[in-house]
Amino acid sequence: MDTFDSILKTGADNAEAIAAPGRPALSYAGLRQLVADTVASLNAMGIGRNDRVGIVLSNGPEMATAFMAVAAGTTSAPLNPAYRGEEFEFYLSDLHAKALIVEQGSTSPAIEVAKKLGVAIVELRVAEGAPAGQFTLHGSTVGAPAHGGMAQPDDVALVLHTSGTTSRPKIVPLSQRNVCASARHIRETLHFSPQDRGLNIMPLFHIHGLIAAMLAPISAGASVFCTPGFDALKFFGWMDEAKPTFYSAVPTMHQAILTRASRNAEVIARNPLRFIRSSSSSIPPQVIAELEATFKAPLVEAYGMTEAAHQMASNPLPPKARKPGSVGLPGGPDVEIMDEAGNILPFGEVGEIVIRGPNVTAGYENNDKANAEAFTHGWFRTGDQGVKDQDGYISLTGRLKEIINRGGEKISPREVDEVFMDHPAVQQVVTFAIPHPKLGEEVGAVVVLREGQAATDKELQQFLATRLADFKVPKKILFMDEIPKGATGKLQRIGLAQKLGLV
Repeated sequence: MDTFDSILKTGADNAEAIAAPGRPALSYAGLRQLVADTVASLNAMGIGRNDRVGIVLSNGPEMATAFMAVAAGTTSAPLNPAYRGEEFEFYLSDLHAKALIVEQGSTSPAIEVAKKLGVAIVELRVAEGAPAGQFTLHGSTVGAPAHGGMAQPDDVALVLHTSGTTSRPKIVPLSQRNVCASARHIRETLHFSPQDRGLNIMPLFHIHGLIAAMLAPISAGASVFCTPGFDALKFFGWMDEAKPTFYSAVPTMHQAILTRASRNAEVIARNPLRFIRSSSSSIPPQVIAELEATFKAPLVEAYGMTEAAHQMASNPLPPKARKPGSVGLPGGPDVEIMDEAGNILPFGEVGEIVIRGPNVTAGYENNDKANAEAFTHGWFRTGDQGVKDQDGYISLTGRLKEIINRGGEKISPREVDEVFMDHPAVQQVVTFAIPHPKLGEEVGAVVVLREGQAATDKELQQFLATRLADFKVPKKILFMDEIPKGATGKLQRIGLAQKLGLV
């Protein structure tokens, strides 16, 4: 399975592939026909293999099928529909997009930007009563396709930008082979079968949603129930309708689900999950314990990033050990710990996590400087600091760029978060660096308290001081109703002080 086309051939013709709230399901036969029709439509418009097609659609079944169908014969470039005009202008021009797919009747600012840039606009239409994910494409011809038909293993399937929190976003091209390898790794890690059904709440412009929540189960002939996006108020209603065997999410989503779980105990009991998956940022061990007790299912924490087409490591399913606080065992690619000089370190020594394997991008596009920094002896440097234990389980100790440097003392924000989470009043927390004129950086934190609980900054500081050295205790603690998050629901420590007006 080295191409989207081969992955989509796995499911039985009459088996459900894509479902959605209040819609009839799309079968695998229907999905395969949709993919063939979509590639033929794009080819007829003059768009073929390795041509970049921007996709700006709301979350849901059409976004899921459009991603797969477009990637099967061209290069898919999903974009966050919440972007503003200037952001669309940067991304569409940086990608050299040949076409832009939008929903019929869309008022997205991307449309005006595409007209300005001379990018062909293709309208996606959904017929009344159509199965979930069924659509047709309508647009003007831009010329004869250079390479028609289905994509080959080394063609670029997907292009995404890095989040660019500390620098200009970089283009990550992922080949058919990269993406399919990652889907296969996740499928094998989680033992997906045609009996599985995923409840997707992840955004489908993000590698986690696209590969772990969508492509990996589809590669096993399973089905995916596509929601309009994460909504804690609707989650349990969707659970009753979808009857899923798993869902995958980021920690902030899991925590929001937990706040409503006690009121939905009957829904949980009616719909037993085989497992829950968490990825894209670290999940506190306390939250893992609460999720497992609430859902009576194992929580599998995994470690992923865009440059690896998502999965790099994962905790295994029972009966193998899951280690809370660890991101598990290598989950497809080779994973090692490297020092600054490029030496692979033994178990127990802290260094930078490096990877290599069939799912790893060959390099950033048109960025020799970034590639020279990112690759050492064929290993991709993740920018994450971590350690491997004697059993081969990997633990992250921080993002190298997120480590707080307070007058030469190095502080891992994750370590501070974990101590905060042991306080009974704390629901969520994010620790971050605040610029300081003398020390360089000082420690700050945003805290969300549990419903009905109270705590002051002094009380929390005293609690932390019993477990942490004084220099690690945040000097400033802000209380908020929710943690500020990025577009994909991830905590973003870098730049948070500026965002909160603390600089």
